[in-house]
Amino acid sequence: MHILITAGPTREYIDPVRFITNGSTGKMGYACAIRAIKKGHRVTLITGPVNIAPPKGIKIVKVLTSSDMAREVEEHYQQCDCVIMTAAVSDYKPAITQKFKIRKTDDSMTLKLIRTTDILATLGRKKQNKILIGFAVQDQEPRQNASRKLENKNLDAIILNAPTAMGADKTDIQILQTNRPWESHTNITKTRAAKTIISLAELLYEKNAK
Repeated sequence: MHILITAGPTREYIDPVRFITNGSTGKMGYACAIRAIKKGHRVTLITGPVNIAPPKGIKIVKVLTSSDMAREVEEHYQQCDCVIMTAAVSDYKPAITQKFKIRKTDDSMTLKLIRTTDILATLGRKKQNKILIGFAVQDQEPRQNASRKLENKNLDAIILNAPTAMGADKTDIQILQTNRPWESHTNITKTRAAKTIISLAELLYEKNAK
C-alpha cells in the first residue's frame, strides 16, 4: 500500500510569536510510519512540528498550521491507498492573525476563534475506495463520541484514546470498525500500538480489494 500518515500538533498563530497548540508529540504517527515501512509499504508522513528525527525511507512533508495540513493531505490523497490520521489538528484557530506582536497592556483581551477545516470529514465525503482510519481523543462518553465520529465521517475504523496518551510512551487504545465490536489494548507501547494499527490497515485493505 501507499499509506498517508499525519502526525503531531498544529500551530494556530495569534501573532508572529504566539500560537494555540496542544500536547501531541507525534510519537504515535511516527511509530506507525516506521512500522509501515518495515512491512514493505510506501509511506508519506505529513507532520506538524515535533522533536523526532525523520525516519529513513519515508517521504516527509512538514507543516505548521491546520490549513497547511489540510492542503497537503488534499494534495497527496489521490496517490494513496490508506490514510491514518494520528495528527492532533486544532479544531479552532484565531479569527484574525495579527501581523505584528501584540503589545502587553493592563487591559484584558478577548480572542475570537473560528473552526478549522475538518480534514477527515472532507476525506470521508469523497472516500472512493480509500481506507480511512481516524483517531478520537475523548474523556467524556468516549465510546459514544468515537462511534459517532466513525459513522459521521465515513471511516473504516477509529482508534479511541484519552488525553493522557499525548506525550506518553505507553497508551490504552480501543479500536472500533464498522459492524464490529470494540477491541481493547491496555498499557501498551506506542510501537506495539503501531503494529496493531498497521495490521488493521492491511486487513481493511485486503477486505476492500475482494
